This record gives sequence, C-alpha cells and structure tokens, in this order.
Amino acid sequence: MASFLMLAAAADPTAMPKDLHGFLDPNDSVAISFWIISIAMVAATVFFLMEAMTVGAHWKTSMHVGALVTLVAAVHYFYMREFWVTMKSSPILYRYIDWSITVPLQMIEFYLILKAVKPDIGAGMFYRLFIGTVVMLAAGYAGEAGFVGKLLGFIVGMAGWAFILFEIFAGEAGKTSGTVAPHVQTAFSTMRLIVTVGWAIYPAGYFFGYLVFTGNHENILNAIYNLADFVNKIAFCLAIWSSAKTDTLERIAKGEAGYRPA
Repeated sequence: MASFLMLAAAADPTAMPKDLHGFLDPNDSVAISFWIISIAMVAATVFFLMEAMTVGAHWKTSMHVGALVTLVAAVHYFYMREFWVTMKSSPILYRYIDWSITVPLQMIEFYLILKAVKPDIGAGMFYRLFIGTVVMLAAGYAGEAGFVGKLLGFIVGMAGWAFILFEIFAGEAGKTSGTVAPHVQTAFSTMRLIVTVGWAIYPAGYFFGYLVFTGNHENILNAIYNLADFVNKIAFCLAIWSSAKTDTLERIAKGEAGYRPA
C-alpha cells in the first residue's frame, strides 16, 4: 500500500500521452472549439425542431429550415474536429462542403419568411441570393485550396457577398421587407444585420490569415471561422424563432382562429 501511494505521488497528473488516439488534447483550444460548437449545433437543432411545433403555421417551414442549418453544421463539425485532431491541418474541404449547404439554406430563409406573408413574391429574389452565394463560396474555396491566387479568390468572394448585401438592402428582398408585418420585418432586419456584421468575420479571417500575415496561421484562422459559425448560424435562426414566438403569442392573446395556448 505504501509503495502504491509513493508511485501515485510521484506520477505527474498533468502528463498527457503523446498519442491521444484522436481524443481531445486539453492544450488544443481550436480542437476544443470544434467540439463545443458541434454540440451547440446539435442542441440548437433539437431546440428549433421542438419550438417549431409551438409557432404559427406560416413560421414552421422557416423553423424547420433553421434546424436543417444547425443539423448539417453539427455533422460537419464532428468530422472537422476529427480531421483537425488527426491531420493537424485545416479541414478546408469539409468546411466548404458545410458552407455550400448551410449558407444557401440561410439565404432561402430570407425568401421563405417573406413568401409566407406575400405569396405573390417571384422566385427571382431566391435565384439572385443563390447566385451571390455560389460566387462567394466558390471563389473563397478556390482561393483557400490554391486553385487560384489568394487575392483573386478574396476579391471575387467579396463581390459575391456585396451582391447578397445589395439584394437584401436595396434589391427586391430589401424593398419587400418594408411592406410586411412588424414581426417579419424584425426577423428580416436581424438576419440582415447578421449577414452584414456577423459575416464580416469570415473575410476578415481570410484577409488576415492569407493576405496580411505570412507563415502558418491555421490555428487563428480556424478559431475565427469557428467563432463566426457559432454566432452566425445559431443567432441567425434564433432571430427567426424570436419573431415567430412573439407573433404566435400575440395571435393567441387576440384569440385568432387557428391559434391556441400551448
């Protein structure tokens, strides 16, 4: 017994094996951020699906699409975390596959919340937002993967983002948002703010990670991207949920047909 206590006392409780077999290293903050965000996305998915059952019918599709955004992100974040831990490099392909699905879904949300209250809206808005998204993501991936120059990828990607901002501020989407119900306007305005301010984190990470600083900055770049995804995906969908919940509760209080207390 005494010898066992001596060995235990001599052991370093903070020592970590060199090969963690794919498990998290407590000193790898980026890997930890991948894990935290993946779990947060799962939790958000469950929350949005459950809450979709408590809101008005015209909000349900938007809530379900929001749950798809966080679900797809959660699955990819599990893979990105494993890639980062195992390969010790940026999961560029996984990240852009994730964005190629979730970002168009987020753009669809602008169309859906307006279409639900103004059925006469044409599909042109959706296609313009989709084209801007494709240009933005394709250019970003081509630049990061080395298919084109980093600066060219950045410039074309920024042009795609600028096209999206034009549509949601001054284009058909922006103009239509000023003619709909107050709660839809609130959701649209918050989502637009996130796409403007929150999405600025992505080009900032690209700009400083590839164009300003030389050398390997994958830790910083992935930490920035992870933070941006955490804020922009979950907060984007929460904006829809908040307006949907408020609108539904007000209709219940007024006793409108088809609405009843949960």
